[in-house]
Amino acid sequence: MESTFSSPAEAALQREAGAAGLLTPLEDLDRVYELQRVVGFVRDLGCQRVALQFPDQLLGDAGVVAARLEESSGLKMFILGDTAYGSCCVDVLGADQAGAQALVHFGPACLSPPARPLPVAFVFGQRSVALELCAKAFEAQNPDPTAPVVLLSEPACAHALEALATLLRPRYLDLLVSSPALPLPDGSLNSEPEPLERFGRRFPLAPGRCLEEYGAFYVGGSGASCDPDLDPDLSRLLLGWTPERPFFSCCPDTGRTRDEGARAGRLRARRRYLVERARDAHVVGLLVGTLGVAQHQEALAHLRNLTRAAGKRSYVLALGRPTPPKLANFPEVDVFVLLACPLGALAPQPSSGFFRPVLSPCELEAACNPAWPSPGLAPYLTHYADLLPGSPFHVPLPPPESELWDTPDVSLITGELRPPPAWKSSNDPACSTLTPRPQLELVESSPAASFLCSRSWQGLQPQLGQTPVTGAVSGRRGIAIAYEDEGSS
Repeated sequence: MESTFSSPAEAALQREAGAAGLLTPLEDLDRVYELQRVVGFVRDLGCQRVALQFPDQLLGDAGVVAARLEESSGLKMFILGDTAYGSCCVDVLGADQAGAQALVHFGPACLSPPARPLPVAFVFGQRSVALELCAKAFEAQNPDPTAPVVLLSEPACAHALEALATLLRPRYLDLLVSSPALPLPDGSLNSEPEPLERFGRRFPLAPGRCLEEYGAFYVGGSGASCDPDLDPDLSRLLLGWTPERPFFSCCPDTGRTRDEGARAGRLRARRRYLVERARDAHVVGLLVGTLGVAQHQEALAHLRNLTRAAGKRSYVLALGRPTPPKLANFPEVDVFVLLACPLGALAPQPSSGFFRPVLSPCELEAACNPAWPSPGLAPYLTHYADLLPGSPFHVPLPPPESELWDTPDVSLITGELRPPPAWKSSNDPACSTLTPRPQLELVESSPAASFLCSRSWQGLQPQLGQTPVTGAVSGRRGIAIAYEDEGSS
């Protein structure tokens, strides 16, 4: 228990900053970080202060990259090395505090639109790809040259997809190449029809074609890894891809392939389990996991209305990045819902760390909205923006008199019958014969307050006017887990 919800005293006193990732050779910095393109980006904008955002694994190169950019552009660069939430999102709050007029984001990105207008350039990096090995692996897994297949990749390998497609197109007739859904410049006009945008990528589908017809070949990851916890980008693809279509991943270094069908099945089974846990829950904790992604306030209001309609209590918690010690302070909460970008909501969590499950907004929607469509439509919804009005996937809540609220529902976890939402009973004609008695009227019933009353320790009681006034004395010294006067246990 101590290792899960607390840390030894020595760890708090002797903690050191985490080591940065492997340093990039100096001769490769210009290519990997695309410094010439970044210099052209900031010069075209005519700005004087630029923020550079690096994830933890790239902080070792941050100083050298910033110095080279300052030398080449003559502008002031600020390094944003710490973010309150996920490093895949554009940190518009940090850039605003630094007075930056533009931001350059390095490393993997979710490509979610920022909450505030800010010119942003994305640099994913350029991981080396063995094109010949990947082409042979593609041919081995796709023997039918007429089968429709989409080429996908992790962001760092996106630069090599067109070259890989050039090797494969002479044989494969229906090959589609995806590209990152980078934000388009303001005022840009394009006479061609807009490609389909999904999973943070654009798919140039031909007229009359749909993405559900295609299999997938993903270039990225490590072929030698056996860890069941996937990176969030691949998890988003596996959850959203059509279950009937094949999905293969390929290591860009070795060309080793893996059939991801089993992993996709486990992810979908995990999602169905979390939906059942959300349906059984009475108290829901809404974790604010982003302040820099657009429409996060609208999504928070939507989730609160959703839980209220389903007869559940919700509490909004702003804790930064969720950790087991933070969430352990709220034992009355049955499930937590992380309101974050698609990658932040699907980031792998330690299976035994949290004492309550952490869900995504789409799983809460499936649990609380009885009009939610069949699983054939829901799998690829991984971003909360898809749940809001204006999205083609938005499903409004049914009216209170709808029969959908009275549909019998049995928990697949406890085997008990779930009652209909409590607020629905006030409009039920069958209850019209009951006469409310003012002296017994219940103003509000709070499951969290009931839980607090059942605890043996309910906090410090102020007892105003009952405690004698005394002078201030020296208190304990040290940290809460091991004060100096307690000694070693």
